[in-house]
Amino acid sequence: MLTTYIEEYGPNSVVHLSEAERPVPRAGEVLVRVLAAGVNPVDWKIRSGAGARMGMTLPIRLGSEYVGIVEQTGEGVTNFSAGDEVFGMVKTGAFSEYLTVPAVDIARKPEGLGLKKAAALPLAGTTAWQAMFDEAGLVEGQRLLITGASGGVGTLAVQLAKAAGAHVTALCSTRNIDLVRGLGADEVVDYTACRFEDFVHDMDVVFDTVGAETFQQAFATLRRGGVMVTVVAFPEGDEAARYGVTVKRSFTASNAETLGRIGALAEAGKLVPRIERTFGLSEVKDALELSENGRARGKIVLTM
Repeated sequence: MLTTYIEEYGPNSVVHLSEAERPVPRAGEVLVRVLAAGVNPVDWKIRSGAGARMGMTLPIRLGSEYVGIVEQTGEGVTNFSAGDEVFGMVKTGAFSEYLTVPAVDIARKPEGLGLKKAAALPLAGTTAWQAMFDEAGLVEGQRLLITGASGGVGTLAVQLAKAAGAHVTALCSTRNIDLVRGLGADEVVDYTACRFEDFVHDMDVVFDTVGAETFQQAFATLRRGGVMVTVVAFPEGDEAARYGVTVKRSFTASNAETLGRIGALAEAGKLVPRIERTFGLSEVKDALELSENGRARGKIVLTM
């Protein structure tokens, strides 16, 4: 089988694509023939050196979310059978033609959703869900600000929040206003045209997908007692106390129940991934480069 891996950290030149032995599922695992895989910032961050900080050991196979078909089940697996279409997320290894994963970490692919869009859901969708609902406790009627609303996570976050009945204010650049408004955002703010914190106020929740200065500026948009949750920054300092808010860092973890909820919304037509571009597995370096330049509108997908 073909697989993507690195033997050292660095730029795209360290990424290799070569043949490897097809894995065999152990007890509790399934062998999945991968049909498509989503590309995420975590993939090029691992390649660049984050893998060491995450406790990974070289060589590392890249790729963090996928959709495919169960080829074989390991001992003790009763909830999936050969031929089932599934999707899920993994720490590494999704940019491969075959992948073994614990059966408890996967879910059935949403019916009626194409392979490319299904591949764009697991990691980004779970990231948005766990940050907004599990960490920030977002509920119907609350006012939510989403930074980076045109990105892979942001485009799904807008739809998930609207499906939950939240009032969504979305932050994006000029070229993405129509895209984000089309996702259902109640208000769209162009951060290139103004200081967004001068116009956005009294938010119950801020979901930050950008970090850096945007993360710092977003504190001023919250009401006292509000919650900021970020998936990119590492909160420190006294901003939370000064503004009278709570700030949290959300770390995404595989969860089949969450995948099932996300899949149900996709089946109901309430969650539609926005695909920026599709590449073949042999073009993995180009896909990583597009993700790394930060200009993608929605998700990037590899097809096998």
